[in-house]
Amino acid sequence: MLFMTNYNFGDVVIVPFPFSSGMGIKKRPAVVISNQQYQKYRRDMILLAVSSRIRDPLDYGDVVIQDWQEAGLLKPSILKPLVFTFEQSSVLTQLGRLTSTDKMQLDKLLKNIIGNFDSSSLH
Repeated sequence: MLFMTNYNFGDVVIVPFPFSSGMGIKKRPAVVISNQQYQKYRRDMILLAVSSRIRDPLDYGDVVIQDWQEAGLLKPSILKPLVFTFEQSSVLTQLGRLTSTDKMQLDKLLKNIIGNFDSSSLH
């Protein structure tokens, strides 16, 4: 079965993320890291967490989104090295897209947490 998707690597989306207690949900931003080819054949997409809780110093792997307003975010935010899958049909909306500068930072983050990772095939 083929699935239609309009999401690309670096798109910022809003998803209904469940609380860790399992009681209730909260709308949270996330960044798409799977490509359309992956999404074409699966119901899910692969996302990376976005947070506006910026600690000083940053936790290991956290990356500041430099152009957060252009990405459609309401506050300064970071990319967190928390990868998860989510049903494509459950995405609520697309806020925006990471700039090329922030996509390069995303590439570095993925290489740090995955190792020899080449995301150029995802763009």
